Amino acid sequence: MDPDLPISATHEVRDRCLCLHAQRAARRLGRVFDEALRPVGLTNGQFSLLMALNRPDGPRVGDLTGVLAMDRTTVTAALKPLERRGLVDSFADDQDARARRLRLTDAGREALKQALPIWREMHDRVDALLSRITPEALRTGLVEVLGEVDRPT
Repeated sequence: MDPDLPISATHEVRDRCLCLHAQRAARRLGRVFDEALRPVGLTNGQFSLLMALNRPDGPRVGDLTGVLAMDRTTVTAALKPLERRGLVDSFADDQDARARRLRLTDAGREALKQALPIWREMHDRVDALLSRITPEALRTGLVEVLGEVDRPT
């Protein structure tokens, strides 16, 4: 081993790295929710995207990037299978003919209605696993970290 890069450094990163822990937790939670939502034919990412469209104003793709923490290209790619399945459609923006707005179709709203009780049940189970911190404190802490990380120094 390189004396300037001992195994203790590897252990330090493994044990301390918030990014690593957040990524591991996100991947595991993603798999758990993917499996739970499988009976309604949605992934957790699709559920989140459809839920982000559940608003009266018909958002543009750019309106979704912040809430989903995705860039426009990724949001656009994620929308394509939902549009092919008839869960989402797009329409011209009244204010800007070049822009497109998005909305849930009746089938999209029905998919969300079926998925929401499953999501709630899984969330209750995950929340119950948190023994040292409340779900609210965890969410607040993650939002605080996001806000500080995004802020210029």
